[in-house]
Amino acid sequence: MKVIPNLITLVNGLCLQGRVSEAVALIDRMVKNGCQPDAFTYGPILNRMCKSGNTSSALDLIRKMQLRKVKPQVVTYNIIIDSLCKDGSLHDALSFFSEMETKGIKADVFTYTSLIGSFCSAGRWDDGAQLLRDMITKEITPDVITFSALIDSLVKEGKFSEAKELYNEMITRGIDPDTITYNSLIYGLCMENRLDEANQMMNLMVSKGCDPSIVTYNTLINGYCKAKMVDDATRLFRKMSPRGVVADSVTYNTLIQGFCQSGQLNVAKELFQEMVSEGVHPNIMTYGILLDGLCDNGELEEALGILEKMHKTKMELDIGVYNIIIHGMCNAHKVDDAWDLFCSLSLKGVKRDIRSYNIMLSGLCKRSSLSEADALFRKMKEDGYEPDSCTYNTLIRAHLRGSDITTSVELIEEMKSCGFSADASTIKMVMDMLVDGRLDKSFLDMLSGPSRDKSASLD
Repeated sequence: MKVIPNLITLVNGLCLQGRVSEAVALIDRMVKNGCQPDAFTYGPILNRMCKSGNTSSALDLIRKMQLRKVKPQVVTYNIIIDSLCKDGSLHDALSFFSEMETKGIKADVFTYTSLIGSFCSAGRWDDGAQLLRDMITKEITPDVITFSALIDSLVKEGKFSEAKELYNEMITRGIDPDTITYNSLIYGLCMENRLDEANQMMNLMVSKGCDPSIVTYNTLINGYCKAKMVDDATRLFRKMSPRGVVADSVTYNTLIQGFCQSGQLNVAKELFQEMVSEGVHPNIMTYGILLDGLCDNGELEEALGILEKMHKTKMELDIGVYNIIIHGMCNAHKVDDAWDLFCSLSLKGVKRDIRSYNIMLSGLCKRSSLSEADALFRKMKEDGYEPDSCTYNTLIRAHLRGSDITTSVELIEEMKSCGFSADASTIKMVMDMLVDGRLDKSFLDMLSGPSRDKSASLD
């Protein structure tokens, strides 16, 4: 049979130029002329097809190879298995894995790593761990990518101790962790609020010559902020630039939120200005965090000023931003202004969500505008929004405060029939009213008991 030595070079060149169909046609002509390309010749085509997201065409080509009696190599299967894993087609990937084993083609570390990574992405860390044990039994040495995929999956499943055991096994086998490995472990420690250990892990990675990435810093800064240790978060933030790591919007957003939640609004504002001056463009999340901080700290007018600037920049505002402002207006006792903004949302091309209604309902209830709140409750149903637990509990408390026990009972029964129950605030109010005699025990029994006929009432 004729052989063209430089055929693989021609095929590879066409694939590099994105001319895959021409590469396939070239091979077809060669076969027709009596030349039988080997599996390595098909490799560049399969690789290009899979990288461009055309796994189905790659599968067709594999079957054509088999019909032509071309024996696939492990690299051939690896290309397909990896692509199927990235497509989320784990079942098909496992079928190819079984096929290659049946044909006596020995899987390598790349094969197992692709499958383990796919198991982990699907949340099946236990299957991934079993596959790791299988490959070790077959004396196929895992690499850092294999271990890192499993460690990351275990951490995200809340199984940090198992992840740490895997990390220790890695070290024992002489496999050096990389940035991804350390980032996963630091994330796990932060989730368990073990911030000193997370910081020590970061120092360890530096001592091992592994440079922390922006993800490393953002993870630890977020951990500090969630623990309300904003000063520690700031100190870490100031170490980034000297180490050549540039802060991004996630870094600033995390810090701004941390200072807003700790009541240090002035620092949050300064960080916002620094963010802009450093050329890091604030995104919709940044503005949302800042607006929320301003509103929560009673600085509604400044929040409205920022909202106006956002309008002028033609930034596309989502319902989340407007919900923050409506909530801020209600808290500032400007319920009429909140109502006007709520009603104007459709004119702005912004669709309300269930939170919008709940915020507005709460504002009306706090002002004791029960008839308006009830009307809005009916309107939200007409608009296709199903009330949730927050909706019902807000209205129930409002009617209890207004001594409208009958309506409260009706709302409680409706709430229970929808599968919701009284929240802590509602239960506390009922207990307080039981103590001072405004309610009797039968109300509490009704509140905590199973749903019954809505027409039932209590005297």
